[in-house]
Amino acid sequence: QVQLVESGGGSVQAGGSLRLSCVASGFDFSRNTMYWFRQTPGNKREWVAFISNRGDTDFADSVKGRFSMSRDNDRNTAYLQMNSLKPEDSAVYFCHALNDWGQGTQVTVSS
Repeated sequence: QVQLVESGGGSVQAGGSLRLSCVASGFDFSRNTMYWFRQTPGNKREWVAFISNRGDTDFADSVKGRFSMSRDNDRNTAYLQMNSLKPEDSAVYFCHALNDWGQGTQVTVSS
């Protein structure tokens, strides 16, 4: 079965950086687009970024220019590099592929 395991969240001050990882198993990672979403309490889960199987990326306007995404097909891992973090980036970040989700990793940015 599909498994997605996120890691790398934590607490940082505004302007800091974090790198999230999503280790995938149970499907052909190299052939699939990988997504990151985020969610804050009481709000819908919102799309943040994706990387296609060819390495094409796109980002939500709110993070464009600050976040980047990459993948390592040998390690079945997708990464979200988050720079210049803002307090409004605080959320639980989820990895998504096919119809499945990871358990999420908390990111907290203090001002």
